[in-house]
Amino acid sequence: MGVGQGEAAGAGDGKDTLPRAGGFQQVLDRRGGIDYPVSRSVLMICLAQPARRSFAVRFETIRGWLIAAIFIFGAMSLAGGAWAQGTKNAGPVVPDSVVFEKGITYSEPGGEALKLNLARPKVGKGPFPAVICIHGGGFRAGSRDGYDGLCVELAKRGYVAATVSYRLAPKSPYPAAIHDVKAAVRWVRANAEKYDVDPDRIGVTGGSAGGHLAQFLGVTGDEPQFEGHGGNEGISSRVACVVNVFGPSDFTRSYGKSVDAAEVLPLFLGGNLTTARARHVEASPLTWASKGDAPTLGIQGTEDKYVAHEQAVWMVDALK
Repeated sequence: MGVGQGEAAGAGDGKDTLPRAGGFQQVLDRRGGIDYPVSRSVLMICLAQPARRSFAVRFETIRGWLIAAIFIFGAMSLAGGAWAQGTKNAGPVVPDSVVFEKGITYSEPGGEALKLNLARPKVGKGPFPAVICIHGGGFRAGSRDGYDGLCVELAKRGYVAATVSYRLAPKSPYPAAIHDVKAAVRWVRANAEKYDVDPDRIGVTGGSAGGHLAQFLGVTGDEPQFEGHGGNEGISSRVACVVNVFGPSDFTRSYGKSVDAAEVLPLFLGGNLTTARARHVEASPLTWASKGDAPTLGIQGTEDKYVAHEQAVWMVDALK
């Protein structure tokens, strides 16, 4: 899925072709970087103007002001091509133009210190837009360090970028992860002056489980029941834009369409669809989606065995 003006090239050939954005075009077949014919394997979205709403049906719509620069592929040398899945690496190469800080505590729910890594420009005129990155791992695994390279790349281009840890299932089931990522947004906004961030331009991205959490942030805004008590209460957790990379939108329709939903979702939601249906509904971004939600870019492979392509299409339709 992608964003751009006009119709998607190759819309009838069985693949999703990304309309041109930032000078690149991307064909998505499946997750993991198997069929990506873009030189340097980099996809950049860099929009700083009101976007139009005339997009092909298989592509996410973007509404309102979207200011983001998300490098989805490349810059992260992750083992086995498992980009954006929280795989640990040797660490990014940090240029002199970037300040990179690791292990900053942003929340302490129940006495557990949740940390983030943060990259920001060393020079330049702020305040800068910010991007929060949320790792994947089926809500039960993963590491924030997998997005270190992406954060550095964003900082090189004038963004403050943070990659965050959150509590994992089954020790900390839903809604702990939701509370945590909302606390991360509040922390960035509360520390906007310290890190020279524009509090009105905080975007979020993530892959798989991280994509779900990013999308959930985009559709719940300031819904009080999801805020939790992770610090900086009273500060908004609303985000300005979302880049959702193959994150699920409807857990009630995940079973039978995913090779691991029957294993992953009961751990995260405290039961399967029969025993915990209400939580499946409540935790699904699609439940909360409406036209007034954050502008969203969805990226989804048509042959993804973990998250069905239809999950993104449903989200597209709900956000139109």
